[in-house]
Amino acid sequence: MDVAYVSAISALAGSVIGGLTSGYTTWLTQRSQARAGMVAHDLARREDLIRDFIVTASKMYGDALVNSEPKMPEIVDLYAMVSRMRVLTMPRSVACAEKVMESIIETYFAPNRTIADLREIVKGGQGVDPLKDFSEAAREELRAFAPV
Repeated sequence: MDVAYVSAISALAGSVIGGLTSGYTTWLTQRSQARAGMVAHDLARREDLIRDFIVTASKMYGDALVNSEPKMPEIVDLYAMVSRMRVLTMPRSVACAEKVMESIIETYFAPNRTIADLREIVKGGQGVDPLKDFSEAAREELRAFAPV
């Protein structure tokens, strides 16, 4: 075999290997960037859902403390959020959200409270935070999925 052929084949093989390596590296980079974007989007969706649930549940709980008539559209909205959580979040967060819902419904059927009643409950150490367990579960979940 002629030396010129060996040299030409070596150059050609080097070009092919270099091109394949460059293409593979680009593909891996694009793939990891796309995955990071998907994880960030999923995390943002979870954060938005958790925030909306906390705001709505807090308002409903406050309303339930002083009223005996639940507002059905708000209850339906809250149930819809819990259903969305079943799709997007971990089972512990969903279970805590369901307990919050039960607590809100039960509060509507309990006697109405006054500000003085709330003060006594808080001073007695009983607290009035039905969202505490949910908030802790949601924080753990968001930390587990947050990028390092």
